[in-house]
Amino acid sequence: MSESCLRTLEITVPVEEVDRETERVVAELQKKVRLPGFRPGKTPAGMIKTRFAKDVSEKVLDALIPKHFKRRTEAENLRVVSSPKLGEVHFHAGEPLKFSIEFEIAPEFELGEYTNLTIHYSEPEVTDEDVAARLEQLRDQKAEYVNIDPRPLEDGDYGALSLRSLDGVEGAPIEQDEVQFHVGGDDALPEFTENLRGATPGDEKEFEVHYPDDYGQERLAGKRVRFHVVLKSVRRKELPELNDDFAKDLGDYQNLEELRGDVRKAIYREREFQGKQDSKNEAVEKLVDMHPFPVPDVFVDGQIQSYAEQYLGALAARGVDPRQVKIDWEKLKASQRDRAIREVRASMLLDRIADRESIAAMTDEVDRELQRIARQDREPVAALRMKLEKDGTLRRIANRIRTEKTLNFLFDKSRKEAKE
Repeated sequence: MSESCLRTLEITVPVEEVDRETERVVAELQKKVRLPGFRPGKTPAGMIKTRFAKDVSEKVLDALIPKHFKRRTEAENLRVVSSPKLGEVHFHAGEPLKFSIEFEIAPEFELGEYTNLTIHYSEPEVTDEDVAARLEQLRDQKAEYVNIDPRPLEDGDYGALSLRSLDGVEGAPIEQDEVQFHVGGDDALPEFTENLRGATPGDEKEFEVHYPDDYGQERLAGKRVRFHVVLKSVRRKELPELNDDFAKDLGDYQNLEELRGDVRKAIYREREFQGKQDSKNEAVEKLVDMHPFPVPDVFVDGQIQSYAEQYLGALAARGVDPRQVKIDWEKLKASQRDRAIREVRASMLLDRIADRESIAAMTDEVDRELQRIARQDREPVAALRMKLEKDGTLRRIANRIRTEKTLNFLFDKSRKEAKE
């Protein structure tokens, strides 16, 4: 097996064919060229070759190089996946045309065993404690925060603040008329707790906050920001009672036991889904390890480009202008290359397995996904279909469905061992 998908061909075109193509090009130019002293179409061929030597050469090469490159790759059964890069060209009158051309091909590989893979999977268990913890989360979501008589803030209290950044933030300052702060809470930045503990409503404070490097808001991550803060009120968190009325308020439940049953099923489905996803990923990792074939750089670069687009899209969703983000492409390519190679190899393996097992996305499966997107985007299905067909998204949807069905096939055909 070759360790690279890069190929270079040295191609020679016989002088007879070069001469024929040259005469054809000259004849075409004779019909178009207008020179003083000659009637249209009567300019001597020798003069055309001399006066328009560069044009003649370019047209001859444009005709012969692609033709012979295609003929050679077809003869050698090479599936070209990158744009060919022309190397040295030897082109002189009365001599054969010789040129070298470099390109990447799709790798050839033998598909090894892909059924009976050993993966780890256990049917999920849901305990009463799990259900109780989820119900507490639901209670927390329905909590009310009630203003209490003014007194100094203590750990566990909730303070209603207005704040304004004074410096440390690029662009427009941060201004929030009311933001709720949990004194001493797990998610609270320590500077807020330290400076506001003991404050009473109406107090004003100025202090600096150091945001961690991995803070969720890009414009604040790693920054030191000075704030002017006013404490407006002290609040107490009140949780609803866990009873039949609470269950009825949440949805179509007759009593608390019905809610508990539904919560138990929901937790089971979540854990089953995640467990199967982990097992499918394990199967794919094993397949990749079993098939160490090379992948074209053009595919790897495309995968890394996809990572960058996802990153920029995530920033845009958080309100950051992607045009202001500077990406060190060489550093990104170096850091993500190994990951991209494995993901490209995995994609090619899954595609080959789908071909072998005749796995495909059915029309009704694609239609259901289209209808889901149409409902989400509030668009007519027919108009959405036309748009997605035009930009290639419909094909990507079908490919995604096919891949998911292939992963399900691998899971079903694998041997499951319990996780330790």
